[in-house]
Amino acid sequence: MDNTISKNLQEIQERIQKAAEECGRDPQSIRLVAVSKTKPAEMLRQAAAAGATIFGENYIQEAREKIAELESLDVEWHFIGHLQSNKAKYAVPLFSLIHSVDSFKLAGEIDKQAAKAGKIQDILVQVNISGEKTKSGTADEEAATLVKEISALENVRVKGLMTMPPFFDDPDRARPFFRRLRELAQAIQNKGFKNVSMVELSMGMTGDFEAAIEEGATLVRVGTAIFGARNYN
Repeated sequence: MDNTISKNLQEIQERIQKAAEECGRDPQSIRLVAVSKTKPAEMLRQAAAAGATIFGENYIQEAREKIAELESLDVEWHFIGHLQSNKAKYAVPLFSLIHSVDSFKLAGEIDKQAAKAGKIQDILVQVNISGEKTKSGTADEEAATLVKEISALENVRVKGLMTMPPFFDDPDRARPFFRRLRELAQAIQNKGFKNVSMVELSMGMTGDFEAAIEEGATLVRVGTAIFGARNYN
C-alpha cells in the first residue's frame, strides 16, 4: 500500500478531530469526503484500506467506471460536481448523496429517476453564498423557496446544504460564508418543511476545512491533501 496516502489520510483525520475538539464538537459528527475525481481506482483502493469511507466524484462517466471496478469496497459514493438534468438517470443508481442540486428542474429529474429505481434519493441543495457568477448554486435568498418546492417531491429527501466559498489564501476569510450557510440551514429547518432535515452542511476543502468545522460543517471535501495535486484529463 502507498504509505503516502495512508499518512495523508491519518493527518487529515487528526486535524478534523483537533478542529472539532477545539470548538467543542464531537469529532464523530464530521465525516470526511475523500475527493477522488481524476484519481485512478488503485489510489482509491489504497485510501479505503487506510480508512476512507466516502469518496466524492465530479464526473459521471469516470465515477461509473471506478464504482464498477471497486464494487467490493464497503464505501459510500457522493456526487459533488455540477450535475446536468440529463445525467440524473446515471447519478441516481450510483450515489447515496448528491451534494449539488441547484434547481427544481434538476430535483424533479432526480425524483423521476429515483422513482424508477425504487429508491429515495438523498440530496443537498447547493447555495452560491458568495454570488460568484462562475459558481453553480441557487442564490442565498432563493434557497428556502427552492427547498420548499423540492420538499413536495416524493422520491427526494433534502438532507442539508452545500456551498463553495471564494478561494482565499487565508481560511479565516472563508469563515463568514460558512457561517452564513449554517444560519441559512437553521432558518430553513425552523420552517418545518416535510421531507427536509438540515442535518448536513457540506462545506470546507483542503485549504479551509478547519474553519468550516468551527462553523458547523458535517461533511468536509478534501482531495489534494490526501491524493496530491489534481490530475487533469
